[in-house]
Amino acid sequence: MGIQCRFLVGLGLGFLVVFGLLGAQWWQLRVNHAAFVDLGRQSLNEIGIEALRRQGREQTLLASRELVNPLYYFDLYRVGGLLNSIQRQPDVAFARVVSDDGGLIHDGGSDFVSFGAQPAGLGPEALDGQSGLTGVWDGDLLVFGHPVVLGDQRLGFFVMGLSTAASQAVNAAAVSVLRDRLDKAAARHATTQFALLAALLSTGLWLVFGVVRGLVWPLRRLAEAARLVEQGRFDSVSLESDRHDELGELMRAFSRMAVSIAGQERRMREMAYSDHLTGLPNRLALRESLEQRMSSATGERVELALLFLDLDDFKQVNDTLGHDAGDALLVEFAGRLADCVPRVAGPNALVARFGGDEFVTLIEGGDIEARAESLAYALRQLLAEPFRIAGREVILGSSIGITLYPRDADTVGAMFKHVDIAMYDAKRSGKNAHRFFAAGMGLRLEQRVRLEQDLRGAWQRGEMALVYQPIYRIADRALVGVEALLRWAHPELGPIAPALFVPLAENAGLIEAIGGQVLVQACREALDWRVADGAPLTLAINVSSRQLREGLLIGQVEAALSQTGFEPGRLHLELTETAVLADEDQAGQVLSVLREWGIQVWLDDFGTGFSGLSHLRRVPVDGLKIDRSFIADLLVDHEDLSLAITIITLAHARGMGVVAEGIENAEQFDLLRLHGCDLAQGFWLGEPMPASRIERLLVSSGGRAPPSLRHLKPPVE
Repeated sequence: MGIQCRFLVGLGLGFLVVFGLLGAQWWQLRVNHAAFVDLGRQSLNEIGIEALRRQGREQTLLASRELVNPLYYFDLYRVGGLLNSIQRQPDVAFARVVSDDGGLIHDGGSDFVSFGAQPAGLGPEALDGQSGLTGVWDGDLLVFGHPVVLGDQRLGFFVMGLSTAASQAVNAAAVSVLRDRLDKAAARHATTQFALLAALLSTGLWLVFGVVRGLVWPLRRLAEAARLVEQGRFDSVSLESDRHDELGELMRAFSRMAVSIAGQERRMREMAYSDHLTGLPNRLALRESLEQRMSSATGERVELALLFLDLDDFKQVNDTLGHDAGDALLVEFAGRLADCVPRVAGPNALVARFGGDEFVTLIEGGDIEARAESLAYALRQLLAEPFRIAGREVILGSSIGITLYPRDADTVGAMFKHVDIAMYDAKRSGKNAHRFFAAGMGLRLEQRVRLEQDLRGAWQRGEMALVYQPIYRIADRALVGVEALLRWAHPELGPIAPALFVPLAENAGLIEAIGGQVLVQACREALDWRVADGAPLTLAINVSSRQLREGLLIGQVEAALSQTGFEPGRLHLELTETAVLADEDQAGQVLSVLREWGIQVWLDDFGTGFSGLSHLRRVPVDGLKIDRSFIADLLVDHEDLSLAITIITLAHARGMGVVAEGIENAEQFDLLRLHGCDLAQGFWLGEPMPASRIERLLVSSGGRAPPSLRHLKPPVE
């Protein structure tokens, strides 16, 4: 029940009360008029009767005195004359003289026919109790009587009747005049009342109009504006007002508030639906757009394609160049992406940043598979162009997963799940590739999840073990050390490659615990390994970047050395250059402590990341390991040979040792020996083997070169 309705109801009730009061007043006025008329009639009648009574008494007394002599002398003519003169007076109906017994003496007539008769009306007996003066009603007559007395002798009675007709007529006329005047006064009063009522009604209607126009309508506009604001339709809010009262101020304030809320809502929506770094739509905006397009595509039979792009090895950019450089690369790539996708896939294509280095594009239309294929090739070509970041050229690849609607999925959640599976399949296939989702990919993901679950507790269950690969000094082909390598024998799936389970352990946060256990186990098993001349073997152990980043490495190394009694000078810790260079300050502090203990630090897989001489100058390391990817094509690829020679020269210039891994033949070994490489390992020299075989090897060879090295000529000096 709104204000207007309540106001109208209240006003109507007020009018009903006024009408009731006016009606009651009018009814009371009519009742008062009637009572006044009755009272006037009664008063006039009483006044008239009283006047007649006074007149009758006076005339009766006067006549009774005038009739004494005529009656005494029984002079009937004179009695008749007196009676005639009395009867000619106004209001006198009759006048007569009667005897004591009521017989008529004279009635004023000219004859005496009625003499002695008993006249109608009151006789003397009726007047005895009235003292002869009080009039007695007899129909319309007021009868008076009085004895005619001479001394003590009563001569007769004088009886006179006065008619009330004239008095009543006068009273009736007076009452009529009074009634007319009262009616006119009532009419004037009614006119005044109706005029006042009309004025009141007009005032009420004007008040209703004023309230409705001045209060209700603005309040309705405010309510409608509030409803539009609630619905988010800020552009439809219009509350302009030229009023200068409080309500006008309220409307203008509400209008300003709506504009402010619209701006804030727009900014909040931009913040909620756009990526703050690249300005592209974010995951929430992508999800809503995908839901809308899938909903509309269902009825229109339109196909959709979702492409999930993940930058390969982007983490190395952050680790080597810093996060600011990584952000700058993402911004530049987002700009390229926003320019390329609409040009290749059409203006309706959507580009969004999913998070981190992950981007998603959504396209629609006919022949969707071919269009998605073309777009994937275009995106890969887009990344083939180098990025100029922090004064350096960076080239990245991308792994792209593609899923189609409605072929592969019919829900948003399934679309995201399938495109993520396809992207990981592209990454596992060697990176810088694209893959369409297929049903078998989900099984591989399930296997990956299962492996991650089985990895938990694998060391405690005895499924994991260490193997050791020999390391030989190239100059004299002597066994000088071993590298500890972790192997996992799954009870159902058999041996699992380290390239598969190590990333799983790092992503699951298990590598820290496993790394500490590996340190203790390797130090314990290699504690007494020595060659024939008594020289102890060095022990190289790979350390995860998470152990270094979480600050666990020093404690784990200290625990391993104290528990096993292993000599710190024999321990070589191998870390990837990206792990060391991710946080140079922390890495420098940790590695300095380890080197003070006599432990050597080597950079593994050197040359595969974004290496820089300035990093090597700031981070204390003792040696470099040339990645097997350079050794594999050493004999046929001059660039790989040049890089290997450069690494050897660089390391020696810095006073560092060099290990070449992945030696597969004598030619590679001989070539590295000619260029001054210090150490070597590989399947041609010795495959990874359990601790028992290492012990047998030490017993049988005494630390001499394996048979594969014995036929080689000594190095040329």
